Amino acid sequence: MNTNPMICDLKTGVCGPGGEDAVQMMDFNPQPQPQITLYYATDPICSHCWALEPVLNRFIHQYGQYFKIELLMGGLLAGWSGFADKANGISQPADVAGHWREVGEHSRMPIDGSLWLNDPVMSSYPPSRVFKVIQSRHPGQEHAFLRRAREAVFVFNRNIGTDEVLTEIVNSLGLPGEEIVQASGLEAAQDQLEADFQKAAQLGVRGFPTLILVNQENKGVKIVGARSLEQYVEALQQLVPEQLIPAALPGMAELLTEGQLLFSREIEAMYDIAQDDVESFTAAALPEHSYRTRHILGEMFVEPS
Repeated sequence: MNTNPMICDLKTGVCGPGGEDAVQMMDFNPQPQPQITLYYATDPICSHCWALEPVLNRFIHQYGQYFKIELLMGGLLAGWSGFADKANGISQPADVAGHWREVGEHSRMPIDGSLWLNDPVMSSYPPSRVFKVIQSRHPGQEHAFLRRAREAVFVFNRNIGTDEVLTEIVNSLGLPGEEIVQASGLEAAQDQLEADFQKAAQLGVRGFPTLILVNQENKGVKIVGARSLEQYVEALQQLVPEQLIPAALPGMAELLTEGQLLFSREIEAMYDIAQDDVESFTAAALPEHSYRTRHILGEMFVEPS
């Protein structure tokens, strides 16, 4: 009995023995699936998290193929009753304004901060609960919500602790704002938020921003505070046996389609260019009528036209 499998060759049309390699292991994945989880413990009103955006965005765009991201809301401000941040001299809303301005000036990610003097955020839990509702009902959209909430509070001085502002932000994503904000006031949303607090505590989070990279063997690297791109890459390399290969940088047109504003500092960090070269770089990278540049708080930003 002939046990040699017979096949008809697709290229030649000739039929005959399949040969010894007729049974082969195949990998149909277009690329290796990420084996590492990046936990990012953050908060909608964390100023140092806003300052980290340029570096973190580049890290994700170039090395995101090696990990999946899980954002954890950290609960920075439950309320002002009994709150005190002695390290930064903060015990009341007005104290935050100066701290935010310092972070903005140092990082060059624009921060106004004067809302702390006239319309302060009373708790970071409302936007965090909205984040959790979007995460559960519209997975993937929570990242865009968090970015727009940060633009609103840091740059445009809007109180993201109010239902009105939160509804407007959610609507801008094409989602049902009133419905989602209403759901964020229910006990289920608070339970989801508490689960994030517990997970962050289990990971040893003590402040924001904190990034924890964890592999399948449950071994990880924790990076506390806003760090350089090189430090995040070095941390990731500790968990990846082969040499890391960065993905190609996205074009500016691709970044604009993500729906966020592009601040000068972000463009500089993404493309390794000097501040003075941002406008000419942008003009060369984007079609003439596809964008417009504006300035706020002494910083330029790009938005779709």
